[in-house]
Amino acid sequence: MVIPLIISADDYAQGAAIDQGILDLIRMRRLTATSCLSLSPRWREAATSITSAIREQADIGLHLDFTAYSRPTRYPHPQLVIRSLLRSLDPEQLKTMIGQQLDAFEQEMNSAPDYVDGHQHVHQLPQVRDVLLAELQSRYADKLPWIRISHSAYDGVKGRVILALGSQAMRKQALRRGFAVTDTLLGVYGFDSNAATYQKQLRAWLTIAVKETRVKRLCALMCHPGLPSADDTDPIRRARPVEYEVFSSSVFAEMLQEMDIEPTKASQLLSG
Repeated sequence: MVIPLIISADDYAQGAAIDQGILDLIRMRRLTATSCLSLSPRWREAATSITSAIREQADIGLHLDFTAYSRPTRYPHPQLVIRSLLRSLDPEQLKTMIGQQLDAFEQEMNSAPDYVDGHQHVHQLPQVRDVLLAELQSRYADKLPWIRISHSAYDGVKGRVILALGSQAMRKQALRRGFAVTDTLLGVYGFDSNAATYQKQLRAWLTIAVKETRVKRLCALMCHPGLPSADDTDPIRRARPVEYEVFSSSVFAEMLQEMDIEPTKASQLLSG
């Protein structure tokens, strides 16, 4: 049995080294999705590298953001989480901020996003998910984007925290509104691994993906690869080249072959 696996890279358009690493891995058929920060100052330039050939190999999504480039308000992540849990965010402002990001994506890509996820998983938070799903349904009723659900039950305390901040509610609401969704998110860790450790983590995630797929649960493996960079504003800049090294390696290719895993676009799996 061939095991299809979505492998999605976050943070496209955050920086040139990140973008080049992601594009390299898509061309190597190691990634099958990437989500874009459409309000990043380099989004317009970065978007020109997403050619029709890249889109044939990978789904291109929106990486919904309220903490890095959003406007008119940019929230520290803890404040955003607390305010969403207290239901004290302004729904109209959320709608405006989400609309800006979708507009910017559409302007450069000439299409809707293939999928939506969230920078620091903000798309699943209370209030945010309600406004987001309604806006997506309003804009793209004829062909809804798929939603990457942050159901990260296998990845320790950090994974359980992410799960607790709204993944189950997001899944229920998305399915009720007719969206296709992923079931299990893999790839959560502390961004502190060397290459050898990350290889071991990848093997564990791939093993879980095999087991989950056999019980009809669709997995997405999240990653954050990039080439080496001197960008001191990026809190995970040291982890990105480690991930890139492992994903581009023959070792990873051998893991996929050994476990009969085929990196696959979710849009192909979820169509119809």
